[in-house]
Amino acid sequence: MQIDWQALGSVFGVSLVVTVGLVTLFTLGIMGLSRQERATAQGGSAALAVTGAYACFAACAAAVAYGIYLIVA
Repeated sequence: MQIDWQALGSVFGVSLVVTVGLVTLFTLGIMGLSRQERATAQGGSAALAVTGAYACFAACAAAVAYGIYLIVA
């Protein structure tokens, strides 16, 4: 049995980058919603923060859906 170390490293690298990217997107979404709460408490408007948060969450959902599609197909 031989292990293809190059393919293993490639899979590890892509997995690491995608995982860090998804966590970053989700974190940005949470930060956007917290800014909305803070702006509402101060009497301001944070429509841009909410829109950005929803866009981050939508990108996370799309990445997860694409991953499920790759597994099932």
